[in-house]
Amino acid sequence: MRVRKIAFAALAVAAAVSLTACQDGETGTAQGAPTAAPTVPTGASPSGGPASGGPASSGPGKGSTPPTAAPAGSTADGKSTKCRTADLTITAADRTISGDADNTVVVELKNHSGKDCTLSGYAGVDLKTSAGTLSAKRSGEPVVTGVVKNGKSTYFGIIYPANTSGGSGVRITGLVVTPPDETQSVTLPWPGTGSLPVTEGSGSPVKVGPIGSAGQGE
Repeated sequence: MRVRKIAFAALAVAAAVSLTACQDGETGTAQGAPTAAPTVPTGASPSGGPASGGPASSGPGKGSTPPTAAPAGSTADGKSTKCRTADLTITAADRTISGDADNTVVVELKNHSGKDCTLSGYAGVDLKTSAGTLSAKRSGEPVVTGVVKNGKSTYFGIIYPANTSGGSGVRITGLVVTPPDETQSVTLPWPGTGSLPVTEGSGSPVKVGPIGSAGQGE
């Protein structure tokens, strides 16, 4: 009887070990490390849409940077635009200095456009006279490009001979000024002496300097 009890006990222990092994095999996955998630390429989302934090759409109004505006009165590359006749208030004044061999009229060009603009070269200058229109000759001085700030002025001079002949000479009735590179002119009253001496031969006795060649006090 003792042998049968021992054998029975051994069978019971074997059965218990077998049952435990079976349970461990069925629950192996849950007890191990979690299954790794599928690898997602950097910059992409698992759904295939735009990745969070990635570049926004380049469509209108999304992620686009507006172009930097050029300063007022400038082109897109930052250069100032040319002064037009409509941008300028043009006046003339007698600036003859006592003792000078020739007389001088200074023309002022004031920028009232609300923006800066450039002005360089020689203005067209014509005198209206009793003998017809007389065009001034360029003095030959070098041309310098300058920026005329809004509300500021630049000047040039008109040089002409005094009438010392004792006669009536050629009577001056008006002044016509055309800014450089413009076709629109401005007609002004003549502020200088009333006549030019009568000259023989061709050529104008009146000379004009380039923009910027005269100052306010000249």
